[in-house]
Amino acid sequence: MSYKFLCSFVLGFSLFVVTAGRGFAQSAPEQPTGSEKLEARKWLNDGVEAYKRARTGEAIEDFKKATELDPSLTNAQLYLATAYATQYIPGAPSPQNVRYGELALEGYKELLEKDPNNLLAMDGAGSILYSMAGVPFSAEKMEESKPYHQKHIQIAPNDPEPYYWIGVIDWSIAYKSNRVLRDEWLKKTSRRLEPSDAMPEEIREEFAAKYGDIVQEGIQYLTNAITLRADYDDAMAYLNLLYRQKADMERNASSREADLKEADDLVAQCKAIKAKKMKQFDTHQ
Repeated sequence: MSYKFLCSFVLGFSLFVVTAGRGFAQSAPEQPTGSEKLEARKWLNDGVEAYKRARTGEAIEDFKKATELDPSLTNAQLYLATAYATQYIPGAPSPQNVRYGELALEGYKELLEKDPNNLLAMDGAGSILYSMAGVPFSAEKMEESKPYHQKHIQIAPNDPEPYYWIGVIDWSIAYKSNRVLRDEWLKKTSRRLEPSDAMPEEIREEFAAKYGDIVQEGIQYLTNAITLRADYDDAMAYLNLLYRQKADMERNASSREADLKEADDLVAQCKAIKAKKMKQFDTHQ
């Protein structure tokens, strides 16, 4: 698919889809001239300035012009996708909002076709998929976001951020499923389960069978994130939450208590780190 065709498709319809083969054009796209490249960079700079001033709609149009003039200008493609992503409001059902999310995702995907090792595009694709998966909740979209973070890890294994995000995704899937099982139990038995109550055996077994691997994966990834960044308090917070999900899977009370203690210890560590950071912040004011 040629870039000019793609641009007209975006302007004419609600969503666009980038095909892997780009098979609509039989010949290679024309290369931009020197003057077109210079003009593209001018529109890119204008878009950056507009974005800085919170004129996102104007920035989007500027980035579109830059990418149309020079399809090889990857920064313009990245900024365009990111501008769409910042316009997306998680959970808002309007067609325009959904369109922003889809355009952001397709923009990141298109860039990754050209530059498969672009970490910012990987993170952007993973992030927008996670946002789009929240409301209404979609475990499938959550899972779809994981490979982008896993590819980031392959390229930059010492960066703690992608480990963190996989842990967050795994917790989100497990937590949502835990809530659903508890709600179904209430409907079935008219007996409410508090979040701190152990699961009845019937649903504990189902929860462990379906989501045990996901919880273990999340624990491992968050542990890796903390290993790489010892004061990673956000990762500790989610690791605490995952241990509470693990506690709901345990067959016996002693194992459950051990998981809950691990979770409580992580909360204490997290609070200590946040207090230390706040003290350092106050000292430097």
